[in-house]
Amino acid sequence: MNIYDASVPVFTHFLKSLSAILKKAEAHCAAKKIDPSVILNARLFPDMFALSRQVQIASDAAKGAGARLAGIAVPSYPDEEKTFEDLQARIAKTIDFLAGLKREQFDGAAERDIHIKAGPRELDFKGAAFLETWAKPNFFFHLTTAYAILRHNGIELGKPDFLAGGQ
Repeated sequence: MNIYDASVPVFTHFLKSLSAILKKAEAHCAAKKIDPSVILNARLFPDMFALSRQVQIASDAAKGAGARLAGIAVPSYPDEEKTFEDLQARIAKTIDFLAGLKREQFDGAAERDIHIKAGPRELDFKGAAFLETWAKPNFFFHLTTAYAILRHNGIELGKPDFLAGGQ
């Protein structure tokens, strides 16, 4: 398996899962007459990010990994999402960005030098190590946390919703 196959289809599949679970959350809010902002601002613990921020970071992790591994500039999306519709648009934009990446751009990506800034830290990786030890774990951390926030708030989700890729 090459770096393209280990990244772009994986991120795309699970962004579709994220989109689907957000649709269930929005439907839950409508059915239970819950103000959507309550769920969008929900968090597992006071010092953790809210649901909307978890989605933004998952999007950033996917597009950032794809861009870095393809050797192109990482697109910047402002973090302005306030509604489920806004979050869906961001996920769709991220999926569209990933769909525009070509397999050939990933030639040599396993050995490509990747430099990232993470808060005050600056980290250097080779492409394969970046994908497997940083990019995917970071993406899945925020995806799983978004799922957990929704589950914690009563949205009926199960493992198939997480794994299904929006199907």
